Amino acid sequence: MVWKRVGRYSLRLLVAGVVCLLGFLLADRIWPLPDPDRVRSVLILAQDRTPLRAFADSEGVWRYPVTLDEVSPRYVQALLEYEDRWFYRHPGINPLALARAGWQWLEGGRVVSGGSTLTMQVARILDPHERTLSGKLRQMFRALQLEWHYHKDEILTFYLNLAPFGGPIEGVQTASFAWLHKPALELSYAEAALLAVLPQAPSRLRPDRHPELAQQYRDKVLRRMAAQGVWTQETVEDALREPVIRARFRQPMAAPLFAQRMKAQAFATQQARLQTALDANIQWALENVLRTRMGSLPAGASAGVLVVENSTGYVRGYAGSADFFAADRFGHVDMVQAVRSPGSTLKPFLYGMAVDDGLLHSASLLSDVPIRREDYAPQNFFRHFSGAVSLAQALQQSLNIPAVDVLQRLNPASFVARLRNGGVTIRFPGQAEPNLSVILGGAGTTLEDLVRGFTAFAREGVSIKPRFLPAEPLVERRMLSAGAAWIIQDILRAVSPPEGSVNHAGIAWKTGTSYGFRDAWAVGVSDAYTVGVWTGRPDGTPLPGRFGAYAAGPILFDIFRALPGNVNGNVRRRPDNVERVDICWPLGGRADTTAPKHCHVRLQAWTLDGRVPPTLPNVQQYSWSAGLQTYWVNPQTGLRVTSECVVPERVSRQVAMWPLEVQPWLADSVLEKMRLPGFDPACPTSRQYQGGVELAIRNLDASTRLYLPATASGQQTLGVTVDLLAQGGEGQYFWLVNGEPVGIDPERDGLRYTFTRAGDYDLTVFDAAGAVDKMPIRVVSQ
Repeated sequence: MVWKRVGRYSLRLLVAGVVCLLGFLLADRIWPLPDPDRVRSVLILAQDRTPLRAFADSEGVWRYPVTLDEVSPRYVQALLEYEDRWFYRHPGINPLALARAGWQWLEGGRVVSGGSTLTMQVARILDPHERTLSGKLRQMFRALQLEWHYHKDEILTFYLNLAPFGGPIEGVQTASFAWLHKPALELSYAEAALLAVLPQAPSRLRPDRHPELAQQYRDKVLRRMAAQGVWTQETVEDALREPVIRARFRQPMAAPLFAQRMKAQAFATQQARLQTALDANIQWALENVLRTRMGSLPAGASAGVLVVENSTGYVRGYAGSADFFAADRFGHVDMVQAVRSPGSTLKPFLYGMAVDDGLLHSASLLSDVPIRREDYAPQNFFRHFSGAVSLAQALQQSLNIPAVDVLQRLNPASFVARLRNGGVTIRFPGQAEPNLSVILGGAGTTLEDLVRGFTAFAREGVSIKPRFLPAEPLVERRMLSAGAAWIIQDILRAVSPPEGSVNHAGIAWKTGTSYGFRDAWAVGVSDAYTVGVWTGRPDGTPLPGRFGAYAAGPILFDIFRALPGNVNGNVRRRPDNVERVDICWPLGGRADTTAPKHCHVRLQAWTLDGRVPPTLPNVQQYSWSAGLQTYWVNPQTGLRVTSECVVPERVSRQVAMWPLEVQPWLADSVLEKMRLPGFDPACPTSRQYQGGVELAIRNLDASTRLYLPATASGQQTLGVTVDLLAQGGEGQYFWLVNGEPVGIDPERDGLRYTFTRAGDYDLTVFDAAGAVDKMPIRVVSQ
């Protein structure tokens, strides 16, 4: 009978249990648990999980999501011991704790201790209710739901992220940064105890308002930890001596524009915390440099900086503006993404492509002289010209004229297409097409694209797209060959650093200044990093005198000095197909295959794939091109002859000629090497064979003043026309105005030329024998 009675009771209990379980499952389906993982506020993190910037939710609540392993074990110990020591043993509800709390309430007429477990506290946060019996039953139901759907560690993590800590602050990580200015992983014993007790009365215990009361409650937790033997008495006594300091709530605000850029991605992917590739230490150093340099920036000026790690493409530092909070500097405008004129920063790519195409080597002779291409007449930045320069000199000095000349040979549309293929997008206004001005900044690009392109100089010619997130895919593009990239970066490494800076890291760097001083750039490459700096006014107003080397260069070198791993210099290995050879000007070929008499200037050059391209011919067909000129002489007299000269014998000779346009800048000793001998007396007596008289400009002199005719207001002057005349010398005359070839006078009877603008002009005349005469004149408006 007894066993039958026990069996009936067991069956009833089993049925009751099943009914309760089914009822619970039905209720769980009817009243589902609110989602504890719903995204409210968003936290953007650095690579090491340092908070960069937080964005509150629509209700203004701040929460920095955190995982259990990112919280100090001291805090977890204090929390569980003080709030719910049986957390890992009960099913969400602790009947003993509830019974004790109820008895104390009945006995004392007030609440002495709470009976809520941590699970129940999470339930109340997710589903708030009134402090009534029905409310308590609802809370218990939600607690059971939590235990049914989640593991204990997950529930504890919910508490770590959802617990209130005073005002708009939720979660232990937010509280730790707000009240203690440190991550929750670094809490001391005293700090752990303080944060463990704050959620009991978050408004009354706020450290920024009631530090004394907060300390009293903290000490209560500390003493309980000692009494329970969780922490040693000595540890607790040390913690009790630590005061609670009144601290202001301060939000992290590192890389604010970068974080704002990442915020959209966090919301799109429903991530409450987004871990980026940014390096917190590099970002701090970068922002410190900008703070230090702020005083040197003119009113209304800002700056943009991007630091990319060459090996991975990860963005390690990002400053979209000089000061995010400076409205007068347009601090809210992200200049890393802004489209601006790149100035001269595209020249390294141009010369690298010319080397790849076999047009040039590092010491190729280029002409830095005044030129005009249809309606386009570029000028150098400092308004002077150097004549004959090497590729290396043209790039290091950022000369405009040689770059325009090389771009014309490469073709602007092709150059822009190759840049785009290499990762640098060039933007043109409206329906404009690529033209020669693109190499001097006559288009637009972004700091981000420019830095991407420059990474190719540290990565064997392959650029890498900046990566903001660790999981972002790797995107690489071929910009140049490995050899051409090495040659260009070697040239740029020799550029002197700004005054007061030292190039210990072997930085290859290039500056740029846009038209009207609206943009100043400096981009540098070391083995480890590529850094780009932009300065200027975001609204596009000019900053006269603020050019790249002066305005952006010092910031660039300050940042490189602050970067890790930039003290051993550039150690990139030279590719096997890059060779140093001796070459000769003006022909441009190898010195060992050039006759000594034709080697007027000997230089060392980096060559690619064994190619030593000769000096390029001038694109203007009527201009004298560099090369060997053959002439004939009478072997008995050594004087020049032609087929019209009556001599018994003639032999050929050759002379190496420099490009006509650079001859005004050549030293007399070099000009003498090109001078042809006079004509033999056996030649005819026509003007073509006149000789023995020194070449000279004869109708104009240094005192000459030519007056432009007066015109009605608003009308274009027709200019003043003169005949350019010379006397003496030999053969036909070649005329240049301000170094630009303007015509040939084969009959030596004058070349008509019209001056249309007032100003100072330099006239130059050459004869067929290489003699030269120069004369300054002035054209004046009436």
